[in-house]
Amino acid sequence: MPAAVSSPIPAVLLKLGPLGPGQTADLRPYFDAVPDPRSRRGRWYSLTAILLVCACAVVSGARSIEELAEWGANASSGLLTAIGIRCHPLRWRRAPSPATIGRVLGAVNGDALDRAVGAYLADRHRGVAEPANTSGPRRVIAVDGKALKGSARLDAPRRHLLSAVTHRPVVTLAQAEVGTKTNETTHFKPLLAPLDLTGDLVTFDALHSVKANITWLVETKKAHYIAVIKTNQPTAYHQLAGLPWRDIRVQHTASVTGHGRRESRSIKTCSIPDELGGIAFPHAVLAIRVHRRRKETGRRESRESVYAVTSLDAHQATPADLATAIRGHRGVAERAPPILGIFNNPDPQGT
Repeated sequence: MPAAVSSPIPAVLLKLGPLGPGQTADLRPYFDAVPDPRSRRGRWYSLTAILLVCACAVVSGARSIEELAEWGANASSGLLTAIGIRCHPLRWRRAPSPATIGRVLGAVNGDALDRAVGAYLADRHRGVAEPANTSGPRRVIAVDGKALKGSARLDAPRRHLLSAVTHRPVVTLAQAEVGTKTNETTHFKPLLAPLDLTGDLVTFDALHSVKANITWLVETKKAHYIAVIKTNQPTAYHQLAGLPWRDIRVQHTASVTGHGRRESRSIKTCSIPDELGGIAFPHAVLAIRVHRRRKETGRRESRESVYAVTSLDAHQATPADLATAIRGHRGVAERAPPILGIFNNPDPQGT
């Protein structure tokens, strides 16, 4: 996020959760990596201390610059010491003022802050998940773009973010601001490059089903993928649509009812041996067809078929696993809010 944004107010670190003393200490090295935009002269508070005040305040419910400063003003001396607030020669210890917080957050590099928090969340998530999941399901990560609510201004449209988010639990591992949706594909590699994706499953929609990105994801990052294929990949799309799906039995079904509608989804998979030409997509092993039927109250039933490919073989994932991953990506895309380094309000008072 460009540093030129003036006096932004962060909804930073919304999903960090409670920060105990040990977790605050764990977060400190990541904030140390964020470059300080200020001149060396006149600094009293370190950038890390200011960011830690903001992080602790936000997870405590603060949503404005004034509330961030108020949390710091009410914090105990011992807590401020743990955060890294220096003691004055006259023995008082005070948290930064609203003006100081506003100036720092207005000048700090938002992308660098996103990367720092994303690295913290990724390491924390992997550290919790790996011991329990050594023989269980693989980690599933959705790559999706989202327009940021509340970021539009009279002279600027809403900001657009591209994020890498785990399906369950929902944790944002990386995030970057992109100019428009049409620019998302160029941010795919830089977004995922810092992450350890070995053995993980990455899901994304048709916009990111770019052959060069897929090749890099599999060969360099050693990850698996599920890619939705639409007419922007005409060769692969016509091949998938032309498969004899009528002759393939349904391998998994699921139905949900609620919010005035009933929806059912069935999935079929098909492999094409290499000697028969394989699938016209890099490292694709299985072709997938998801058939959706939706009936809303008072309306006619609608039907839709969605095609996808995956690098997972039949022995690596069942049709139910694939259906869960595809449905999970849709759920993340529809509901998951941006949760990292979001600078969405240029009003330093948070009004």
